[in-house]
Order: sequence, then structure tokens, then C-alpha cells
Amino acid sequence: MNWLEIDKNHVWHPYNSLPSKTKILPVKSTNNTSIFLESGEELIDGMSSWWSAIHGYNNPKLSEALKKQVDIMPHIMFGGLAHEQASLLAKKLSDLTGLHSVFLCDSGSVSVEVALKTAILYQKAKGLKKYKFLALKNAYHGDTLGAMSVCDPDNSMHSIYGTYLSEHIFTKAPELGFDSDCSESIIELEKNFEEHHEEIAGFILEPIVQGAGGMRIYNPEYLKKARELCTKYDVLLIADEIATGFGHTGKMFAVEHANIKPDIMTVGKGLTGGYMTMAAMITSKNISDIISNSQIGVLMHGPTFMGNPLSCSVANASIDLLLEFSWENNVKKIEDIFSQELEFAKELELVSSARNIGAIGVIELKDDCYAQEIQDYCVKNGVWIRPFGKLIYSIVAYTINEDDLRKIVRTMINAIKSIKKDNK
Repeated sequence: MNWLEIDKNHVWHPYNSLPSKTKILPVKSTNNTSIFLESGEELIDGMSSWWSAIHGYNNPKLSEALKKQVDIMPHIMFGGLAHEQASLLAKKLSDLTGLHSVFLCDSGSVSVEVALKTAILYQKAKGLKKYKFLALKNAYHGDTLGAMSVCDPDNSMHSIYGTYLSEHIFTKAPELGFDSDCSESIIELEKNFEEHHEEIAGFILEPIVQGAGGMRIYNPEYLKKARELCTKYDVLLIADEIATGFGHTGKMFAVEHANIKPDIMTVGKGLTGGYMTMAAMITSKNISDIISNSQIGVLMHGPTFMGNPLSCSVANASIDLLLEFSWENNVKKIEDIFSQELEFAKELELVSSARNIGAIGVIELKDDCYAQEIQDYCVKNGVWIRPFGKLIYSIVAYTINEDDLRKIVRTMINAIKSIKKDNK
């Protein structure tokens, strides 16, 4: 039995059935922003491996970091032990975020879990019974139970779990558009703080761009108001920067668009440049001090692969690489090309809207029945994207060249144009 048959019979792919109801493409190799299939076809990667491969694939500096570290120490438990790569990474993350205390995790969802637990512990350490969270409608924060509980309860991919999840408080998502008037959503936000602040431990949100809940770009003024209200009511502001962090919106972290600092930040995806699974929860010194100096004393969480040296070494190399080259200029060029090319999408009958920021370009359709058809067209024409629902989008590596980026967007648009009228 060859490996493709094994995959077909035994491998349960994400958000899929077994056997898969959708076509699974067999990948042979990668290079920079290209995916090479077993069939010999080359696809331009418009997804940067779920937004993580910010430097493209097979980057020599990242590969060298892994090769060097594997001979020194591939893994060591983090309970009661320390190692250089983790310490260096913690200092880098602290310097970049302006926060103090770093808890290293093994996935983005886990970093959200730890953030929620930390917020509860912080409030408990202060003698307060605040166990609920305020979250945005249209939110997505991960696939584990705690993370799912702060995702949109009605319209997210996790709504099928219903009453199995903890119940939290959800507020209107900020209006769509970087320059849009967000006064209505702010009014509802203020009302929720006034009515529920005595039970809310933290307010968790994806800053500037809500990802899997709709690729919704919103006004930084909303973040400023969120910071103000959290400070007023002693509610921790948790910025989920797993998708937006490390440059995806044109700033190192999306909260910088509003010039605010959260109490807790979660990061992942681009942290290791797409090489290894790793994430982190980062808090203010005040939070770690209050928990550590209370009767609680400790943060009761300890993943087996927390602080894995291989992950830490490649994360250090990825951050260094990001800081060494003009990533801001690259992302600005990507943003400009997305802006130019997406104008042509707005004219199409099937398109509801098109929007972009940083390395993110989005086309939203009026109906949600064309995703597979559009993906098939793009693959046939040498482009890899993974639409979901009404959203046809691309988030690219910062190393992508102009011709390939334009081909991604034009192929997405041509895919929409190719939909037969009798399918509408």
C-alpha cells in the first residue's frame, strides 16, 4: 500500500470526514512560495500554510537553525529545567510586545487556553469571582474547548458543540472597514461592560482583523475604546495576535494600529516562520506578580513539549530574520498590489465586497456554495488557496514576488468569472 492509499484510508484531515469528502492534494516538496505536487504540478501558495510561512518555505537561515539545534538538544522537559533558546526567545518576545512574562505553548489554541486560565487566576488572586469572558461575535480563537467557548456561539464552525461549551458574553463585532464608523458597536460594548463587569475576567478579541470568523477588517478606534473600558472596569484585555502577529497587517502586531498595549497577548503561526508548532502567551508583569504572590502561587499548566528547543531555536531565527530585512516595505508592496488587483473583483456580480490590509486580501461572495468550484479552478491554473464559505482569500509570504502575487489575485477573480450562470 503506497502512502496515498494510507492517507485515504487512515488520515483524518482537519475540518473533513474520513474518507475525505473533498480532494486532498499530495505534496512532494516546497520551495519559497511554491508547492510541488507528486504529479509534478507547481502551485503558487496563496495561503502561506495557514498564514505561518511568512518567510516562504525552505528558508536557509531557518533550516540551519534547526540543523544546528538538533545536534545540541532536540528536546528537554521544561518543568524544573531551562535552556538558552527559550530564554533568548522570551526576551525577544518581551522586547517586541512591551509585555513582561512569557509562557511558551505548543499551539495557538493552547495559548488561548492558557490566556483564559491566567485571566481567571488573576481575578481570583485579587479575591474576585470573575469567571466569564466577553468576546466578539464573528470571533474565532481556536479549536480546543476553552478557545471554542469564546468563538461566535451561533455562526462559527464550533456552533455544533452548543451547550457543551462554557457560556460567555458576546458583543456586536465592530463594523466592517478600517475607516468605518464603529459607534454602534462601541455603544453595545459599553453596555456590556456596565452590566457584566463584575463577572467578566477578560475581554478577548482579534485586533484589527477577525480571521476565520469572516476575515473582517475593522477600525482601530474600537481597540482604543476596548482598552479604555478594560482599564476602567479592571477587566483584562486579551489580544489574540495568533493570526495577525509578526507583520500580517503591516504592523509587527495589530494592536499597534491603535497604539495600545493589551494585558495579555497570544502569538503563534508566524512565530516559527511555519517550521515548527509553537505559540506563546505573554502578560504584563503586574499579572504574573499578582498570581505568583497570591495563595494560588503558580500557573497550573505544563504542556509536555513546552519550550521545545527546536521550536525555540527556529523561532529565534525567524524573529531575527524578520528584523534584519525590510519586511515593512515588502508587506506594504503586497498591500498595494492587493488593493490594485482587488478593484477588479468589486465589479463582479457574484461579489459582495473585497478588502485588504497588509499581506491579507479578501473577496467575499454573496453566496457560500462556490468554494470548492473556485478552489478547483485555482488549482487547475497553478494557484493554491483554501476558500471557506463566502470567503475567497489569500494571505501570502512576505517573500512572494510581484508576478506571483498578481497571478494569485487574478486567478481568484477568473475563478469567480468562470462560474456558469446556470449555477447561480
